[in-house]
Amino acid sequence: MLVRQLNEVIGTDRDIKSETWNSRRLLLAGDKMGFSLHDTLIHPGTETEIWYQNHLEAVYCIEGEGEIELIPDGPTYPISPGMMYALDENDRHLLRAKTQLRMVCVFNPPVTGQEVHDENGAYPAAATNES
Repeated sequence: MLVRQLNEVIGTDRDIKSETWNSRRLLLAGDKMGFSLHDTLIHPGTETEIWYQNHLEAVYCIEGEGEIELIPDGPTYPISPGMMYALDENDRHLLRAKTQLRMVCVFNPPVTGQEVHDENGAYPAAATNES
């Protein structure tokens, strides 16, 4: 059984920060669950283009207001607490935060924790080394 508290992740190598978001990775590929689980903060007033070409993602909003727009041609959906969206077709999208968004994110395949968004906003395909 795995048990992990968010406060044990904050400030470690599982706490990944970027200009527009901060992802606290509670489960990673190395935990061997078949998915990764993240507690993610999207900074207020930001817009982030993301295109997970190699991962499927489900997101559940627990705090804040914003919107997600599929690109290039929409539609746009409001994000508020209790809303879930699943990027089940590797959907390219813009994520906009009106206020700070707090999201619970699940990735399949799981991320390793070492990924960096590329020029398309994507993570690379799953690697064989897990951490």
